[in-house]
Amino acid sequence: MIATVSLNPSLDYIAQVKNFTIGSLNRTEKELILPGGKGTNVSIVLKNLGSPTKAFGFCAGFTGEEFKRLLREEGVDSSFITVKEGMTRINIKIQGEKETEVNGMGPLIAPVEIESLFDQLDLLQPEDILVLAGSIPTTLPSHIYKDIMVRLKDKHIKVVVDTTKERLLHVLPLHPFLIKPNIVELEELFEISIKNEEEIITYAKKLQDMGAVNVLISRGKDGALLIDEHQTIHKAPAVGGKVVNSVGAGDSMVAGFLHGYLMHQEYEEAFKMGLCAGGASACSTYLATKEEIEKLYQTL
Repeated sequence: MIATVSLNPSLDYIAQVKNFTIGSLNRTEKELILPGGKGTNVSIVLKNLGSPTKAFGFCAGFTGEEFKRLLREEGVDSSFITVKEGMTRINIKIQGEKETEVNGMGPLIAPVEIESLFDQLDLLQPEDILVLAGSIPTTLPSHIYKDIMVRLKDKHIKVVVDTTKERLLHVLPLHPFLIKPNIVELEELFEISIKNEEEIITYAKKLQDMGAVNVLISRGKDGALLIDEHQTIHKAPAVGGKVVNSVGAGDSMVAGFLHGYLMHQEYEEAFKMGLCAGGASACSTYLATKEEIEKLYQTL
């Protein structure tokens, strides 16, 4: 099973607004409300591909109840802990000539609720994979992903971490099985400006030197690059057509990679499946279906 943790999931309110103008009245042309959060997205795409998955995390308030209802509609097995204070955040994504996002804060999470999550994760087995993805609420310590990995280290579970800045740096000494920064996140980590592919490879290898087992770099319209644990470099241009919605494309890449890895136990196939899952979601109004992903896979 692939377990995902979303510490700060969301209801994503996606509004298409033609000629969006700040400071003026804008009217939507199309609206969607979807269950959001990086770990949630990974679980949805894994479910679409047929891989067993379960989503964990925190929810609160009426927005939390709607989030769980939408997740059930997607057919995803989940066990979200209900938090007493605050509400599950609403993330607003305005799609016009450019994409504008306003993300909510999320609920207040008490120590006893954190311990409840730890108790759930204690039940994971060595053959399971754990995905820690997305932002961390301000009420939780920035090193909570590290805390989870330390707690589970004796289980020898493969852990995937998809987060940024110090939250990622905290976990590298614990040797996460996979990390997936994009170019901007890679630049932020090392406080540099990346100019070419050679520099991407150089800094991806630095992340391996710091502890990561496999480093998958999502490059948007330029595709993706993987340096696996054997130091083999896998790279490919983007697949698919016109980008419709970039939200969830990176999460889909993680899901596709894990599905491909479990199916073939081989990094080249995992990389290809990740590339296709990310590309298919980018070209869809929502997260990609199995059929959309497999259609792209047949073009490689």
